[in-house]
Amino acid sequence: MRNRPTLVEGEESGGIDMSPLIDMVFILLIFFIVTTTFVQEAGVEVNKPQAASAASLDKNSIIFAITEQGQIVYGGKELSLGAVRPLVKRLSPENQPMSVIIQADQNAKMGITTRVIDEATLGGAKDVSLATENK
Repeated sequence: MRNRPTLVEGEESGGIDMSPLIDMVFILLIFFIVTTTFVQEAGVEVNKPQAASAASLDKNSIIFAITEQGQIVYGGKELSLGAVRPLVKRLSPENQPMSVIIQADQNAKMGITTRVIDEATLGGAKDVSLATENK
């Protein structure tokens, strides 16, 4: 075996202590995770119609998707029309109602879209908007 050099009394090792740096990185990571706003997407990709008057809305909104086949989707799960109103009531605090955004496929039937808008409004939504693509 090779002889390892030993520290003589009074000499310091030349290494850098990494533990404070690692602690600081973990604290910053936790800070960014806690302060990030999480937006729950509808869970399906829809072909939204284009509109020249499109505008940005609140990030803190309830997002429903309506597929071309007329399925209502929230958070990747298919819902019935009767489940829209209770879901909006449950997710909206009474003193601060939330906005609802509906991502309807451009080939979806207007009847189901109108009924989802009605159910969201009756559920206490602050406002109901349709998602579109900017031109």
